[in-house]
Amino acid sequence: MSDDFKQSGGSPWGTPPGGGSNGSGRGPTPPDIEKIIREFQDKIKKFLPGRSSSGGKQTILILMILGFIWLASGLYRVLPDEQGVVLRFGKFVKTTQPGLNYHIPFPVESVQTPKVTKVNRMDIGFRSERDSGFSTGGGVADVPQESLMLTGDENIVNIDFSVFWVIKDAGKFLFEIQDPEGTVKAAAETAMREVIAKSDIQPILTEGRAKIELETQEIIQSILDEYQSGIQITQVQTQKADPPDQVIDAFRDVQAARADMERSKNEAEAYANDVIPRARGEAQKILQAAEAYKKEVVAKAEGEASRFVSIYDEYAKAKQVTQERMYLETMEKVLADIEKVIIEKNAGSGVVPYLPLPELNKKKAVN
Repeated sequence: MSDDFKQSGGSPWGTPPGGGSNGSGRGPTPPDIEKIIREFQDKIKKFLPGRSSSGGKQTILILMILGFIWLASGLYRVLPDEQGVVLRFGKFVKTTQPGLNYHIPFPVESVQTPKVTKVNRMDIGFRSERDSGFSTGGGVADVPQESLMLTGDENIVNIDFSVFWVIKDAGKFLFEIQDPEGTVKAAAETAMREVIAKSDIQPILTEGRAKIELETQEIIQSILDEYQSGIQITQVQTQKADPPDQVIDAFRDVQAARADMERSKNEAEAYANDVIPRARGEAQKILQAAEAYKKEVVAKAEGEASRFVSIYDEYAKAKQVTQERMYLETMEKVLADIEKVIIEKNAGSGVVPYLPLPELNKKKAVN
């Protein structure tokens, strides 16, 4: 400490001891700024080499080092799963991508680096034990005021679902909306109620869930984009869709009856699919057989008619010969399958012995 400071009575502002006046009645004397700066420089010289050099150069060197450190403090790194949000005097300026970036050092600009790849989850209609803070035995607690919704056919459905989202634009996410999670929750519940209000209860409980999830996701995204929230909805997942607890038993009975009806209907359709093609095949077979019989009869009749005409023509040319021929042909057909005995009227006994060929043929067949 300098001798001048000691002589001032221990007061850093040069106030004489024993009073607050300089003797003239004008009040305390102002601080000696030059003396304070000189004392500060003397203290700095103790830590720097070359104390014999001029104090001005050392001061400039110190200021340059401090300035370099201050400028270097503006370097910052954004990780691959982050986005950099640059603030200038607290006002959003721009967003930066992963990598090494630079901003004007504090206090002019500052940077926030929120995680933009982390998938966040919002549950609607239920709370898990982890979220609710108490044990329910089953792992989740139902929230009826969120889950009960009116369907398009004036039924009530108890639907629980989850919304998964990530940060799409960190700047909008931090400064365009005040409560991101509350905004996502309100938009999700609104969108789901809109979709459920346009749907019947049966598709909601069975095969229509995928369509409902897709429509809900599109509506939530449109609402959040309108708010410029900087949030991207990645998935809407239905956890449960049931009738209200008060009527669930009766509804399950109805579902069982409907399932029995569908099973019986399917069995009837399977039987019909088996019988009808076979009946059609049989009918087609009969039609084809009838058509073949028709052609056969017509062809035979035409042949007989043609034969009769040809015989008649021959008969007209030679009646006697034709009559004998027709007689012989007719007798040949009549006597072909009967046993015959030939009698010669000029024989002595009146009976001509003959070889019984039919009996021999029968014995041969038996043996």
